[in-house]
Amino acid sequence: MTMERVGVSFEPELLVKFDELIKKKGYTNRSEAIRDLVRKSLIEAEIKTEKGSVIGTLTIIYDHDVGDVTNRLLHLQHHHHSEISSTTHIHIDEHTCLEVLVVRGKAKDVRKLADNINALKGVRHGELVITKTSF
Repeated sequence: MTMERVGVSFEPELLVKFDELIKKKGYTNRSEAIRDLVRKSLIEAEIKTEKGSVIGTLTIIYDHDVGDVTNRLLHLQHHHHSEISSTTHIHIDEHTCLEVLVVRGKAKDVRKLADNINALKGVRHGELVITKTSF
């Protein structure tokens, strides 16, 4: 892979903090850390446009005793079967469940699924984490 060299100027205090951060994260040089930050920014910007395919996870915590949340979750998951690649269900205690859905598809469809699930009565918390399938 060919690389192009560019120059970046930092205030001294910012550079010290950046060096501390990349050392904690295990980077061996500034260049790779900066490239990763640029990639992350580009991916986030593209995801916001809701164009193209994404892949990620939707993690939810819910109380299975509240209303009809279990049946509603199953209904939504079956309705969105094309966006769900896999699910994992964990019993946290007698009432609380954690579910992780591996999701894939158009960004707007994946977000709609996450919003619909998070809006269900009984779902205490949900978080969608997505990235691009290609860059």
